[in-house]
Amino acid sequence: MTQQITTVSAYAAPAPEAPLERTTVPRRAVGETDVLIDIKYAGICHSDIHQARDGWGKGIYPMVPGHEIAGVVTEVGAGVTKFAVGDRVGVGCMVDSCRECENCVAGLEQYCLKGNVPTYNGRGKDGEPTYGGYSTHIVVDEAFTVRIPDGLSLDVAAPLLCAGITTYSPLAHWNAGPGKKVAIVGLGGLGHMAVKIAHAMGAEVTVLSQTLRKKADGLQLGADHYYATSDEATFEALAGSFDLIVSTVSAPLPLDKYLGLLRTDGAFVNVGAPEEPVSLNLFSVIGGRKTLAGSGIGGIRETQEMLDFCAEHGLGAEIELIDADRINEAYERVLASDVRYRFVIDTATI
Repeated sequence: MTQQITTVSAYAAPAPEAPLERTTVPRRAVGETDVLIDIKYAGICHSDIHQARDGWGKGIYPMVPGHEIAGVVTEVGAGVTKFAVGDRVGVGCMVDSCRECENCVAGLEQYCLKGNVPTYNGRGKDGEPTYGGYSTHIVVDEAFTVRIPDGLSLDVAAPLLCAGITTYSPLAHWNAGPGKKVAIVGLGGLGHMAVKIAHAMGAEVTVLSQTLRKKADGLQLGADHYYATSDEATFEALAGSFDLIVSTVSAPLPLDKYLGLLRTDGAFVNVGAPEEPVSLNLFSVIGGRKTLAGSGIGGIRETQEMLDFCAEHGLGAEIELIDADRINEAYERVLASDVRYRFVIDTATI
């Protein structure tokens, strides 16, 4: 691909609820500070399904999902200083921001006060729609591109660009580490990375899952304990136990019950985003000075920090590699919790 080529092969949802289909989408010419990335692998995130099906509000169609992107640089703009042709790189959930507000200056581009530009289902500063990683190539500003360390293979690194940073960021912010008791709610695409990362940070890790079906997996991934939330005795036995609970599930939870599992000054942090509102009795946070919080992905600097941490500790995602013509099947299996633990598209098959 050269600067003159403006379309690439991709898989897109043509409309809400419609199956994804093979198509082509435009890519801008490589600008002064851009890199052209030959995408090798793209993870399938539950949020891809939410957005492709209008679960989080009205989408922009045709929609090419995918914000867990791993590939190789094949062209660089004249002003690029961070990357060279042949570098192994990743792109996560955003491809630009205002770069000027206090959050952007602080390295918190995900919380850009003017709104960041999402990798897909958004509009760039030029007003054109953004298209994500279910495609063969993407053009991204070097400032929103990260380096994938040599210690990580690209296929297991791809999901780290969302699942990895989404769980690393709150674990780091709330100081998961030695002496801390951390619970992870849900053992799926995000949850399995949360367990690996919290364990590597040195915390005592407990998985809270609906059933004990994945208990052996959870313990192998690094959990010290595993409990079923369908058993009411779990909430009695673990009352007041945790410094930090990270919820990775995208369904509404009985928050008052989960807040009862926190110690004084503990925090319950949501990284899964249900489509429906949730209810809360405020006495659940008043008693014990507890925090109910949320956390969204991470900034570019922290994303690079996460990738370096994962490489140092040998942490990649547990993946099932699929051809692109199985994307729609994969979506249904994600909804049925039938994946261990992240589908990754081999983009050579697009």
